[in-house]
Amino acid sequence: MGANDQTTARTVSSMRTGFARPGLVVALAVLAGCSGSAPAADPAAPSAASSDRPTTADLEALYWTRQQEAAERYTEADVAFMTGMIGHHAQALIMSDLAPANGASPAVQRLAARIINAQQDEIALMQRWLADRGQPVPHVHIEGTMLMLQMVDADEHVAMDHHTTGAIHHGAMEEGHEGMDHGGMDHGGMDHGGMDHGQMDHAAMGHEGMDHGGMDHAGMPGMLTQAQLDELAAARGVDFDRLFLRYMIGHHAGAITMVDTLFAADGAAQGGNTFKVASDIQVDQRTEIARMQQMLDSLPRPAGAISTTD
Repeated sequence: MGANDQTTARTVSSMRTGFARPGLVVALAVLAGCSGSAPAADPAAPSAASSDRPTTADLEALYWTRQQEAAERYTEADVAFMTGMIGHHAQALIMSDLAPANGASPAVQRLAARIINAQQDEIALMQRWLADRGQPVPHVHIEGTMLMLQMVDADEHVAMDHHTTGAIHHGAMEEGHEGMDHGGMDHGGMDHGGMDHGQMDHAAMGHEGMDHGGMDHAGMPGMLTQAQLDELAAARGVDFDRLFLRYMIGHHAGAITMVDTLFAADGAAQGGNTFKVASDIQVDQRTEIARMQQMLDSLPRPAGAISTTD
């Protein structure tokens, strides 16, 4: 066996010891395996060529460097998706928070609790994703059925110790939150059940300085209008269950549409855990839609409803 063959054999032997992951094994094989076609070296000649060959440690370092570069790669579409989905998830929290007080059935309350736990965790994950890339981070503020997002500098987000737990605040707004944005996105033609945001008295609400310009939930698939949220908040018992399931199915379907839009964007969802975050959301929402549809179908028909089977 020639010197080159021995080196290749040693590389293969090292790969079999289990230190390399499958992707790394492929990288090593591509980088080192092409030497088999070279002529065998003269055993008596100096092995200068072998001293120039990358060592296994060099190849491993190169592999992990490229993995890190891939992890740090992101696009504007990735940033827009994470920013938008935080606001989308936050509205699901508002809807789910209503379940206990509105007399929802135990099954719907359990569903709502699962949605809260899962989407709070995903909000924290997406906030961390944005902060890690130096992007503005939407902080969620919920007051009743009102959703407000405060865009916070990445360094400030980390300094506020929200990097691992997420920033979701309930209750009245604190003073000094000027520049709040309802959604953190472009909300220009948003229909809040006929409400005219230009005529709203923000001073009376305690939200002086809030920016409502350009509000348009039409750009956020599945988002409920303020009128629909108020309708849900007023419902009780089985009427709440029915409305909650109906609205949440549409809300989840909107999230799936947002994932599909991300995947269709050129170069998006390629770096780091972007694809995993988006695909996990897609799978979870589809699973819950099927479960909620079964729950909705099992509810008694509303009074006065006409059966399509009669």
